[in-house]
Amino acid sequence: MAIENLDEMLQQAFDESSKIYQERGFQRRIGFGKKPALVSIDLANAWTRPGNPFTCDMEKMDNEIIPGMQRLLEAARANGHVVVHVTTAYQNTDRNDPHTDMGQWHNKIPVEAVSLEDEELWAIDSRIAPIKGEWVMMKKRASAFSGTPLAGYLQTCGVDTIIFTGVTATACVRTSICDGLQEGFRTIAARECIGDRVPGAVAWNLYDIDAKFADVEPVDTCVNYLNNVEGWNNEAG
Repeated sequence: MAIENLDEMLQQAFDESSKIYQERGFQRRIGFGKKPALVSIDLANAWTRPGNPFTCDMEKMDNEIIPGMQRLLEAARANGHVVVHVTTAYQNTDRNDPHTDMGQWHNKIPVEAVSLEDEELWAIDSRIAPIKGEWVMMKKRASAFSGTPLAGYLQTCGVDTIIFTGVTATACVRTSICDGLQEGFRTIAARECIGDRVPGAVAWNLYDIDAKFADVEPVDTCVNYLNNVEGWNNEAG
């Protein structure tokens, strides 16, 4: 009941805030482009399976995020679109070692819970396992673009549109979307395929992202686009 009340309160806040945003010219649409990539953020076992500090809402993971990703992957693969699976792990998890590859992030969150030595933790969930030709990229920071060759790779592939999925809405997905926009890509957030650990976090972040950093679109729309990108009409999408 508490969660339901929270959802109702958030929706009321969104409705009121939308009036302000729209009056001031926010919530514009960026639209889909001509060459898409599907980029998943941290849909690895440490986030998608129970028992880890990073584990996200399992009900949403099992019933929405993974099934939605399966549909997106099917459409992307059938049409030869670029697919990138992003994960996170650390080689040196000794917090007292000044040479750790964790930087300063370990002073805020338990990044030591994802050690490079335990491949099962950072491996992409087997339900959406990468296939030949799909890049699995390792990151060390929240954004998939920070200190990685992701932008250059996508640009080399001719990509102009990124469909983002993954976890978490409050951190790695959000910062990746913001950086993707700053790198010049059309940014799309697949609504049902983005999760988190904290109640209300997904709804609030997707609302705010849609106002300023990306178009939040249903999985159905994203799948339709991936299957029909050559004849896609943003106004009719």
